[in-house]
Amino acid sequence: VQLQASGGGLVQPGRSLRLSCAASGSIFRLSAMGWFRQAPGKQRELVAHITSGGSTNYVDSVKGRFTISRDNAKNTLYLHMNSLKPEDTAVYYCNTIPIRSAYWGQGTLVTVSS
Repeated sequence: VQLQASGGGLVQPGRSLRLSCAASGSIFRLSAMGWFRQAPGKQRELVAHITSGGSTNYVDSVKGRFTISRDNAKNTLYLHMNSLKPEDTAVYYCNTIPIRSAYWGQGTLVTVSS
């Protein structure tokens, strides 16, 4: 089973994007979920996570700009990204927390450039 992220693209600095991640109900409803990103030449990092109950946490570099949310009825995870910066350029992935290696999908590329 892989979790498929979507919604990436090329955007100018300061603009917004919303990423989505669809999962099966058996994976999603009881799991804490996270958004991860991997920039060129860097390690994959966790940028935001949300518990099954809706509590959220963010890495400092995205606090105040990114919002993670989940729709348990649709088994979908979202990442709303505002005020995007060139340093947000990366492939974005979703996974459960704790991470399950089998769940890594292709990710979705976000490129922030003028």
